[in-house]
Amino acid sequence: MGAHTVDGPVAQEVGIAGALFQPLKMIPTPGGPVLHMLRPDSPLLPDFAAGFGEIYFSEVLPGAVKAWKRHSRQTQLFAVPHGLLRIVLYDDRPGSSTQGVLCELALGRPEHYGLLRIPTGVWYGFAAMGGEAALICNCADIPHDPAEGERRPADDPAIPYSWKGAVQAGGR
Repeated sequence: MGAHTVDGPVAQEVGIAGALFQPLKMIPTPGGPVLHMLRPDSPLLPDFAAGFGEIYFSEVLPGAVKAWKRHSRQTQLFAVPHGLLRIVLYDDRPGSSTQGVLCELALGRPEHYGLLRIPTGVWYGFAAMGGEAALICNCADIPHDPAEGERRPADDPAIPYSWKGAVQAGGR
């Protein structure tokens, strides 16, 4: 994942078709930084033509793993304004150019602050890194609908990833 540019960040592919990362601005102020998250001119918004469905925050405690989940209709935008998360994506979509690819990345402050776009049909999970809680913000293009989400346990053998190393010794 790259650094900010003077004229504004650009979207970068992260190894799975449709999954993109856009570095976000952090503006230092005497009382603490201002953290940008979303603007209407973001390159990650093509699926958000009708606006957004909902925005919510989820706290991830040290040692906790929130995995696996995917959506059949929902596109998600993740930002981590507090703490650091290890986020893992897995693409098992039939016909996808990246079918079978697993992508692991860090998201959070200060080095990895940005917006991550997770397309429909891609499995994802995350765990806090560094021994402290993290806060993730999820902006979805449609309101939550339990009927369109699918879950699997964190240790599901169909997804080739072990969370054991991600949550031990600070997750690094």
